[in-house]
Amino acid sequence: MDIDYRLAFDMAPVGLALSRNRTMVDCNQRLCDMFGAERTQLIGQSFQVLYPSADEYERIGARMVPILNRNGTYADDRIMKRLEGRFKGETFWCHVTGRALNRDAPHEAGIWSFEDLSARRPVKAELTPREREVAAHLMQGLTSKHIGKTLDISHRTVEIYRARLMRKYKASTTADLVHKLMSGS
Repeated sequence: MDIDYRLAFDMAPVGLALSRNRTMVDCNQRLCDMFGAERTQLIGQSFQVLYPSADEYERIGARMVPILNRNGTYADDRIMKRLEGRFKGETFWCHVTGRALNRDAPHEAGIWSFEDLSARRPVKAELTPREREVAAHLMQGLTSKHIGKTLDISHRTVEIYRARLMRKYKASTTADLVHKLMSGS
C-alpha cells in the first residue's frame, strides 16, 4: 500500500510546521486549529507570532541553536499564544519538538511538532516572560543552578523568580509549585 505523505502530514494528531529560517513554509490544520488561525495567516510568518513576547522568541531561538547543532533535535514545554478567534491572546502550555534538517545551520530548515497541553495544564496566573521560562525548567526538574546556567542568569535570580511563582501559585514548597504548574491548579 502506498502512503500519501501529504495526507499523513495534514491528518497528524499534533500540529506540524515546516520551517525555513524560523519562518513557517507549511503547516497542517491541527496547528491552525491550535493557534486559532487560518493556514494563510501562518504560511510565510515568523514563528514569533506564536510567542507571548518577542523576547521569549529570541531567547528560546538562541538557546536551541547549540542543542540542535549537537543533537539535531530540540524539545521543551513552553507557553505560547493563540492568535485569533474567541481565545485571541490566550496563553497555553505547549510541548514543542523540532528537528533541524542541517545540524550545522539549525534554523535553515526544520520540522516542528506542537502539542497543546492546556487540557491537562492550564495557565492559571499571569506570568512574565522570565517567570514562564523558569516555570518550564522547574517542571523539567532542574535546579536553580542549572536553570541559571541555561538561561544565563545567576542561580540567585532564579530563586527570586521561583519565589514569585510560589506566591502567585500559593505554593509552600518547590514540589508544591511544580505540582500546581503541572496540574494547572
